[in-house]
Amino acid sequence: MPGSPSAPLSLGRGQILTGDALALLPTLEAQSCQLIIADPPYFQVLLDESWDNTWASADDYLAWTLEWVRACQRLLRSDGLLYIFGQLGKREHVWLHVCSLLAREMQFHDLLIWDRAVGYNERSDSFTPQYEMILALRPEADTPPYFNKDAVRLPYDEATIATYLRDKRYKDREARELHLRKGKYATNILRIPSLKGHSKEKLGHPSQKPAALIERLIASSSRPGDTVLDPFLGSGTTAAVAERLGRPWLGIESNPAYVAIARRRLEAIAAAPERELA
Repeated sequence: MPGSPSAPLSLGRGQILTGDALALLPTLEAQSCQLIIADPPYFQVLLDESWDNTWASADDYLAWTLEWVRACQRLLRSDGLLYIFGQLGKREHVWLHVCSLLAREMQFHDLLIWDRAVGYNERSDSFTPQYEMILALRPEADTPPYFNKDAVRLPYDEATIATYLRDKRYKDREARELHLRKGKYATNILRIPSLKGHSKEKLGHPSQKPAALIERLIASSSRPGDTVLDPFLGSGTTAAVAERLGRPWLGIESNPAYVAIARRRLEAIAAAPERELA
C-alpha cells in the first residue's frame, strides 16, 4: 500500500522496488514477466496488521484487487501464469468474490489447494481450517501456458517402489524402475507444512509462505532465465527461491521493514549460495 517509491535495490539476479504496487507496476515493461506470484493482503484477516485493514469495505478491496491484477496482466507474456493466494473463512469470504471477479477478467486456469498440514484458529462450530487457495490465471484463452510437470514430480519411497516392481504385469522391470524413480506427478493439492514460530525459515512476516511451496510454482511455471515478479514481496520468499533456481526476479514491497528482511535474505544467499532454501 502507501509508500514513496525509492531507487531499485539490486541483489543477485533481481531488484527490489520499494513503494506502492499500483504506482510501480505501470512503470515495468509490458510482457516482460513469465510468472507472477502474488500474496496480497487478504482483507481484514490479520486484524492487528494495518496493511490488511486499509479498505473501508469489501467493495473497495475488490476494486483495488482488480486494479493491480489488470496491471499485472499487462506484464505477463502470452504463455505466462499469474498465481494469487487467498483463503476462505468467516471473515475471508471475500475471496469467493475475488475468484469470481478475476475469472471474468482473465482466463481461469486452475485453483490449487495449499494443504497447510496443520489446522489453525480452532473453531467450536465448524471444521478446523487447514488450507489456503492459489488461483491460477493466464492472459489468453487460446494460448496454453508454459508448464513443466516433470519439474515437480514427487519421489516414491523405497517401499512403494519395491511394491510396484513386484507387479507382474510389467515385463520390462528395468524400464518400470526407471519410470518409478522419476516420481509421481504432483497434484493440484500441495501438502506443505505452514511455517510455525519456531521454524528457522520464519523471518518475522505474519503470513510468510514456505519456500518449498513457492519453489513448486516457480519450478513448474518458469524456465531458467524467465523473469518472476512478486508485487507483494513481503519477507522475500519469491525472490530467494527465484535466485536459487536461476530466474531473474523483481519484487515490489511498500513496507521498509520487510524490504530490510528480504535484503538480508538475498545477501545471505549471495554469501553462501550452497545453503538450502530458507
